[in-house]
Amino acid sequence: MHIAWLGKKSPFCGNVTYSREITNALLDGGHQVSFLHFAQDSDPENWPECAEVSLPFLYKSQVYTIPTPKSSKVLMESLRNLKPDLIHASLTLSPLDFLLPEICEQLNLPLIATFHTPYARKGATIKSGTQFLAYQLYSPFLANYDRVIVFSEIQRELLVKMGVPTTKVAVIPNGVDVQKYSPGPSNLKSEFNAKRIFVYQGRIAQEKNVEALLKAWQISKMGPDCKLLIVGDGPLRPSLEPFYDSEYGIVWMGFLADEQRRIEILRGSDVFILPSLAEGLSLSLLEAMACGVACVATDVGADGEVLEGGCGVVINPQRVKTELQTLLPLLRDHPDFTIRLGLHARARVLERYTLNNNIAQLEKLYEQVLQQRRFTYSRRA
Repeated sequence: MHIAWLGKKSPFCGNVTYSREITNALLDGGHQVSFLHFAQDSDPENWPECAEVSLPFLYKSQVYTIPTPKSSKVLMESLRNLKPDLIHASLTLSPLDFLLPEICEQLNLPLIATFHTPYARKGATIKSGTQFLAYQLYSPFLANYDRVIVFSEIQRELLVKMGVPTTKVAVIPNGVDVQKYSPGPSNLKSEFNAKRIFVYQGRIAQEKNVEALLKAWQISKMGPDCKLLIVGDGPLRPSLEPFYDSEYGIVWMGFLADEQRRIEILRGSDVFILPSLAEGLSLSLLEAMACGVACVATDVGADGEVLEGGCGVVINPQRVKTELQTLLPLLRDHPDFTIRLGLHARARVLERYTLNNNIAQLEKLYEQVLQQRRFTYSRRA
């Protein structure tokens, strides 16, 4: 099967990781993949070798992309030349997303989307203005896609309420390569002269709520033997780093392009903390769980579902600072408890969130869409 994948390679974010892991796995499964993306001067490591199409853009960030006026023409001409069996768009919050149904209709190509936009909390309405706008804007267009992939039943219900037909929404949770992301040796504690290491990995942005974690850490006075590693970059880093620094055992590591280094950090950490106000299904969380790290996350998006039943600690997104003030010393002082949580976390990923399972479901969905398209076409004929 030939899949034209429309996604991101940079700047680094969950969407980028998703595109890299899925396209690599599809190639390993014997499929042909053509990667269409808004081009950067240089590409990150560990990307699959496949046909590429560079789409012109005016601006690109971790959150959204502004294409040039001619990008849709470049896309259409490229798809006409590539002649894929279907298109899978890992939606990038770009105006081009809204043109895709019309482009694919003209080319008679099936169109599948993965909708990454986070949402506030389990069972709640969307409160954030940005989230509300994204869901409201996208829903009418997603109704014209052949299928829309989301990560949990909660997200599916949100889209259906906004008018996307139930039959068009497929729930396929994120998956992790559990061979690559696995428990293993690490020199992290000797590197940082620490007995206990806590880690946050992700964007330093408002919806990630990192400052609540930093305040709780500062108040908790975790001591010289504990370190909090902040892995990642983002717009809030310059305003936070000067006030939460090495005096409190906080280490700002910035963005790490080296995937093996990120795995080494997870393997050497005792606790992974994700204090987000909004999520879809965090790949960073799943990667930490797969490495056997005890995890604490807020009950937003599907993250609470992932950790339920003793596979981690779930906290209220509106009470992050208060609840972490209690939790942090407990997690510091009870290594047996964190080891047990890490074992349960790894088992949960192996049970529900492997990349192999994700790809098997994706391949099944591709076949269903193609069969449906062939049936519809034969009836018209």
